[in-house]
Amino acid sequence: MLLKERQTFSLKIKRMGINGEGIGFYKKTLVFVPGALKGEEVICRVTSVKPRFILAQLVSIKKASKYRVIPECPIYEECGGCQIMHLRYDKQLDFKDDLIKQSLKKFKPKNYESIEVRHTKGMEVPKHYRAKLQFQTRMISGSVKAGLFKEGSHHLVSIKDCLVQDSTTQKIINEIVRLLDKYKVPIYNERKIQGIRTVMIRRAKASDDVQIIFISSKEVRLTPVIKELVNQYDNLKTIAINLNNSKKSDIYGQDTEIIWGQDNITEEVLDYQFALSPRAFYQLNPSQTNVLYQQVVDALEVNENDDIIDAYCGVGTIGFAFANKVKSIRGMDIIPDAIKDAKKNASFMGFKNTSYFVGKAEELIPKWYKEGYRADALIVDPPRTGLDDKLLKTIIQYPPKKMVYVSCNASTLARDLVTLSKLYQIDYIQSVDMFPQTARTEAVVKLKRK
Repeated sequence: MLLKERQTFSLKIKRMGINGEGIGFYKKTLVFVPGALKGEEVICRVTSVKPRFILAQLVSIKKASKYRVIPECPIYEECGGCQIMHLRYDKQLDFKDDLIKQSLKKFKPKNYESIEVRHTKGMEVPKHYRAKLQFQTRMISGSVKAGLFKEGSHHLVSIKDCLVQDSTTQKIINEIVRLLDKYKVPIYNERKIQGIRTVMIRRAKASDDVQIIFISSKEVRLTPVIKELVNQYDNLKTIAINLNNSKKSDIYGQDTEIIWGQDNITEEVLDYQFALSPRAFYQLNPSQTNVLYQQVVDALEVNENDDIIDAYCGVGTIGFAFANKVKSIRGMDIIPDAIKDAKKNASFMGFKNTSYFVGKAEELIPKWYKEGYRADALIVDPPRTGLDDKLLKTIIQYPPKKMVYVSCNASTLARDLVTLSKLYQIDYIQSVDMFPQTARTEAVVKLKRK
């Protein structure tokens, strides 16, 4: 008998999927149930029937997992920003180990069954870790609200006290919402594009410096808002505005202008400091970034004669961990502001053996090899989409002796390892929990050329 939409049925959950959902089988057909945990028996309702799987909604739990906990966040289910807060934290770490293993099993890089997957390194206090806030703004019932869109919708969930967001950034966004309302600043909506659409706030953990970007679809008057914010927050160092009048879902437009304060804020990782401009990429979890970068240092095992290429270098933060240990570092990124920051940071720290370039790794690496520059080691830290196909081919054509792959997506990592494992031995994968309460994890992979 085939299941139909809205039909209710009983299901045993066998495991958890890559998005944190429970997975069971109905007559050998996969059933995905968000909110269900491994080992549970649940009643669920069909929401969608696909050719190879079924999507279902959790209705009730007949037999609960002993690892199920009550989420501390009152809007956990409505928001959807976190996916596994209902799972006890130590078991969240086990789940993230399994994420890596599931991905390896799916893509099957060479000798994948023998790859050592080390236990995920977690946080002592897995709360209030997100040092960067990026909330949408909308008018709801005549007043400004800020928060996140409910998953798969344009329904804004107003957030006033996020359990995973840095407390200072949450207080500031709450005050910004009040001020936007007070001064009647135009707010964006999908039908009539006008005004503030997103607010980004970042706090540097080491210096306590704060920077804000208002993303707006048109020029708006923010002078009274800025005055009040500056008077209230001594640690506020930078306020910028980014114009984005596109109807697409991209957060930022091309141009970002600082309208108050200084160009950068100061952050610290391991034993060095660096500057961050408002648009510069940096990890969301400063505490765990120390853990992550130390794993990169341990995995690469450099010596004083090594030349390193740091692909996707951003503002240079990972490469700086090696600058005092190696002969040279060359980094590249496609974002000019990031390279500008990387050069400033290297100069500030007194490094004479670092060079940074705007461009794509797959174009610069062949050029450097033709000029005689041979990398002994390569660091890659790509976005969630993984390595560009052209870069993968370039790495295979110009393979350094050792390599570290830092990944924020287990699936694209395993996919890329299919190609890399043809030339490299994968020593181990070390997962680091950069995003507690969510189904995401970060991984450091140690590779040595065969």
